[in-house]
Amino acid sequence: MNAPNQPSNEADRITALRDLQLLDTGADKGFDRLTELATKIFDVPMSMITLIDEDRQWFKSHYGLSVCETPRRISFCGHVVADGMPMVIRNALKDPRFADNPLVTGSPFIRFYAGYPLFVAPNVCVGTLCLIGTMPRAFEDEDMQRLELLAGQAEELIQLHVNRVLLRSVDADGAPDVIQ
Repeated sequence: MNAPNQPSNEADRITALRDLQLLDTGADKGFDRLTELATKIFDVPMSMITLIDEDRQWFKSHYGLSVCETPRRISFCGHVVADGMPMVIRNALKDPRFADNPLVTGSPFIRFYAGYPLFVAPNVCVGTLCLIGTMPRAFEDEDMQRLELLAGQAEELIQLHVNRVLLRSVDADGAPDVIQ
Protein backbone atom coordinates (compact mmCIF):
# COMPACT_ATOMS: atom_id res chain seq x y z
CA MET A 1 0.00 0.00 0.00
CA ASN A 2 1.27 3.45 -0.88
CA ALA A 3 0.36 6.17 1.59
CA PRO A 4 -0.45 9.49 -0.06
CA ASN A 5 2.28 12.10 -0.29
CA GLN A 6 1.85 15.53 1.19
CA PRO A 7 1.49 18.45 -1.19
CA SER A 8 4.41 20.89 -1.27
CA ASN A 9 2.15 23.57 0.23
CA GLU A 10 0.91 21.34 3.08
CA ALA A 11 1.27 23.94 5.86
CA ASP A 12 -0.65 26.56 3.86
CA ARG A 13 -3.21 23.96 2.83
CA ILE A 14 -3.87 22.94 6.44
CA THR A 15 -4.17 26.59 7.48
CA ALA A 16 -6.70 27.20 4.68
CA LEU A 17 -8.61 24.06 5.68
CA ARG A 18 -8.82 25.16 9.32
CA ASP A 19 -9.83 28.69 8.31
CA LEU A 20 -12.88 27.25 6.54
CA GLN A 21 -14.27 26.26 9.96
CA LEU A 22 -15.85 23.25 8.29
CA LEU A 23 -14.07 20.35 10.01
CA ASP A 24 -16.19 18.48 12.56
CA THR A 25 -19.32 20.49 11.78
CA GLY A 26 -22.78 18.97 11.74
CA ALA A 27 -24.75 17.60 8.85
CA ASP A 28 -25.66 20.03 6.07
CA LYS A 29 -28.57 19.35 3.71
CA GLY A 30 -26.80 20.93 0.74
CA PHE A 31 -23.73 18.71 1.04
CA ASP A 32 -25.88 15.66 1.83
CA ARG A 33 -28.09 16.20 -1.24
CA LEU A 34 -25.00 16.46 -3.39
CA THR A 35 -23.52 13.14 -2.22
CA GLU A 36 -26.89 11.41 -2.59
CA LEU A 37 -27.23 12.85 -6.10
CA ALA A 38 -23.73 11.64 -6.98
CA THR A 39 -24.59 8.06 -5.97
CA LYS A 40 -27.72 8.15 -8.10
CA ILE A 41 -26.09 9.76 -11.16
CA PHE A 42 -23.20 7.29 -11.17
CA ASP A 43 -25.07 4.27 -9.78
CA VAL A 44 -22.53 3.67 -7.02
CA PRO A 45 -23.28 2.64 -3.44
CA MET A 46 -21.15 5.35 -1.78
CA SER A 47 -20.19 8.98 -2.27
CA MET A 48 -18.42 11.40 0.03
CA ILE A 49 -17.28 14.99 0.32
CA THR A 50 -13.97 14.62 2.11
CA LEU A 51 -11.66 17.06 3.84
CA ILE A 52 -8.07 15.94 4.27
CA ASP A 53 -6.74 17.04 7.65
CA GLU A 54 -3.23 16.42 9.00
CA ASP A 55 -3.76 12.79 9.99
CA ARG A 56 -7.28 11.97 8.92
CA GLN A 57 -9.75 12.07 6.11
CA TRP A 58 -12.96 13.54 7.49
CA PHE A 59 -16.28 13.25 5.67
CA LYS A 60 -18.32 16.44 5.58
CA SER A 61 -20.98 14.37 3.88
CA HIS A 62 -21.18 10.65 3.29
CA TYR A 63 -23.86 8.64 1.56
CA GLY A 64 -23.88 4.86 1.80
CA LEU A 65 -21.10 4.72 4.39
CA SER A 66 -21.55 4.82 8.16
CA VAL A 67 -18.11 6.02 9.27
CA CYS A 68 -17.25 9.74 9.49
CA GLU A 69 -13.50 9.55 8.99
CA THR A 70 -10.56 7.29 8.15
CA PRO A 71 -6.81 7.67 8.65
CA ARG A 72 -5.21 9.84 5.98
CA ARG A 73 -2.44 7.30 5.42
CA ILE A 74 -4.92 4.78 3.95
CA SER A 75 -7.13 7.26 2.12
CA PHE A 76 -7.58 7.25 -1.62
CA CYS A 77 -8.59 10.91 -1.47
CA GLY A 78 -5.24 11.85 0.07
CA HIS A 79 -3.65 10.96 -3.28
CA VAL A 80 -6.03 13.32 -5.09
CA VAL A 81 -5.22 16.14 -2.67
CA ALA A 82 -1.48 15.51 -2.97
CA ASP A 83 -1.61 15.71 -6.77
CA GLY A 84 -4.45 18.21 -7.12
CA MET A 85 -5.71 16.06 -9.99
CA PRO A 86 -8.74 13.79 -10.45
CA MET A 87 -8.06 10.10 -9.94
CA VAL A 88 -9.91 7.02 -11.15
CA ILE A 89 -9.18 3.49 -9.96
CA ARG A 90 -11.20 1.07 -12.08
CA ASN A 91 -10.20 -2.02 -10.06
CA ALA A 92 -8.41 -1.43 -6.76
CA LEU A 93 -7.46 -5.12 -6.48
CA LYS A 94 -5.34 -4.75 -9.63
CA ASP A 95 -3.75 -1.43 -8.68
CA PRO A 96 -0.45 -1.99 -6.81
CA ARG A 97 -0.92 1.28 -4.89
CA PHE A 98 -4.15 0.04 -3.32
CA ALA A 99 -4.44 -3.77 -3.64
CA ASP A 100 -3.39 -4.36 -0.01
CA ASN A 101 -5.11 -1.27 1.40
CA PRO A 102 -7.35 -2.16 4.38
CA LEU A 103 -10.25 -0.31 2.70
CA VAL A 104 -9.86 -2.74 -0.23
CA THR A 105 -9.12 -5.97 1.66
CA GLY A 106 -11.76 -5.17 4.30
CA SER A 107 -14.90 -3.09 4.69
CA PRO A 108 -16.05 -1.21 2.64
CA PHE A 109 -14.27 -3.46 0.07
CA ILE A 110 -13.46 -0.68 -2.38
CA ARG A 111 -13.03 -1.86 -5.93
CA PHE A 112 -13.88 1.30 -7.86
CA TYR A 113 -12.88 4.84 -6.88
CA ALA A 114 -13.23 8.19 -8.63
CA GLY A 115 -12.23 11.36 -6.83
CA TYR A 116 -12.23 14.98 -7.95
CA PRO A 117 -10.22 17.63 -6.09
CA LEU A 118 -11.93 20.47 -4.23
CA PHE A 119 -10.03 23.76 -4.26
CA VAL A 120 -10.59 26.80 -2.04
CA ALA A 121 -7.90 28.89 -3.77
CA PRO A 122 -5.50 28.30 -6.66
CA ASN A 123 -3.28 25.32 -5.79
CA VAL A 124 -5.02 24.86 -2.41
CA CYS A 125 -6.87 21.55 -2.52
CA VAL A 126 -8.61 20.70 0.77
CA GLY A 127 -10.53 17.57 -0.15
CA THR A 128 -12.52 15.68 -2.74
CA LEU A 129 -15.88 14.70 -4.04
CA CYS A 130 -15.50 10.97 -4.46
CA LEU A 131 -17.41 7.95 -5.65
CA ILE A 132 -16.87 4.43 -4.34
CA GLY A 133 -18.06 1.15 -5.73
CA THR A 134 -17.72 -2.43 -4.56
CA MET A 135 -17.40 -3.75 -8.11
CA PRO A 136 -14.78 -2.81 -10.73
CA ARG A 137 -16.13 -0.54 -13.45
CA ALA A 138 -15.28 1.73 -16.33
CA PHE A 139 -15.33 5.52 -16.05
CA GLU A 140 -15.51 7.41 -19.32
CA ASP A 141 -14.65 11.00 -20.22
CA GLU A 142 -18.33 11.96 -20.00
CA ASP A 143 -18.43 10.53 -16.47
CA MET A 144 -15.45 12.68 -15.51
CA GLN A 145 -17.19 15.75 -16.91
CA ARG A 146 -20.25 15.03 -14.75
CA LEU A 147 -18.06 14.48 -11.68
CA GLU A 148 -16.29 17.78 -12.38
CA LEU A 149 -19.64 19.59 -12.46
CA LEU A 150 -20.67 18.06 -9.13
CA ALA A 151 -17.28 18.94 -7.60
CA GLY A 152 -17.83 22.53 -8.73
CA GLN A 153 -21.10 22.49 -6.80
CA ALA A 154 -19.27 21.16 -3.73
CA GLU A 155 -16.76 24.01 -3.98
CA GLU A 156 -19.65 26.49 -4.17
CA LEU A 157 -21.22 24.94 -1.06
CA ILE A 158 -17.90 25.32 0.76
CA GLN A 159 -17.79 28.99 -0.25
CA LEU A 160 -21.38 29.48 0.95
CA HIS A 161 -20.36 27.99 4.30
CA VAL A 162 -17.42 30.42 4.51
CA ASN A 163 -19.75 33.32 3.71
CA ARG A 164 -22.12 32.27 6.51
CA VAL A 165 -19.20 32.07 8.95
CA LEU A 166 -18.11 35.57 7.93
CA LEU A 167 -21.61 36.94 8.43
CA ARG A 168 -21.81 35.39 11.91
CA SER A 169 -18.44 36.85 12.85
CA VAL A 170 -19.42 40.47 12.34
CA ASP A 171 -18.25 42.27 15.45
CA ALA A 172 -20.08 44.97 17.41
CA ASP A 173 -18.73 47.72 15.13
CA GLY A 174 -20.28 46.04 12.13
CA ALA A 175 -16.89 45.17 10.63
CA PRO A 176 -16.41 41.53 9.66
CA ASP A 177 -13.57 39.56 11.18
CA VAL A 178 -11.25 38.44 8.40
CA ILE A 179 -10.72 34.73 7.83
CA GLN A 180 -7.37 34.22 6.18
